[in-house]
Amino acid sequence: MNPLSPYLNVDPRYLVQDTDEFILPTGANKTRGRFELAFFTIGGCCMTGAAFGAMNGLRLGLKETQNMPWSKPRNVQILNMVTRQGALWANTLGSLALLYSAFGVIIEKTRGAEDDLNTVAAGTMTGMLYKCTGGFRGAARGGLAGLTLTSLYALYNNWEHMKGSLLQQSL
Repeated sequence: MNPLSPYLNVDPRYLVQDTDEFILPTGANKTRGRFELAFFTIGGCCMTGAAFGAMNGLRLGLKETQNMPWSKPRNVQILNMVTRQGALWANTLGSLALLYSAFGVIIEKTRGAEDDLNTVAAGTMTGMLYKCTGGFRGAARGGLAGLTLTSLYALYNNWEHMKGSLLQQSL
């Protein structure tokens, strides 16, 4: 048994790495902060909204044109609905993600801490600002929706930690 690789003429035991390969500046964190994640969040929400809107537009287009025979006008009408709904949903979810990310970064920089309180506060403020055109009642509903969604996310994100804490307390 020869440990040398027949292709590279290198002992593969030297290729095993126990540490991370990337280099971080002194004092830098190994996880991404809110600002770095904001770009992924906004882009992901835009793409998800476009996909969901396109599927919804296809459904609506087929429903509205069900009495028409298959022809170019029907195809054009269906494509128009797909495009219109895709853009509408992408714009909506992208705007919400932009507001959420901006509030999250501002709250993180203001408080100097990154925790679930920032997430819940950013979600609540996003909902309030997004629905503020509906007056005080609309802003309150939007804030409540944001508070609920981000609280559920925070609970889901910390479920294992909470379950372990509850198990420790019961013993």
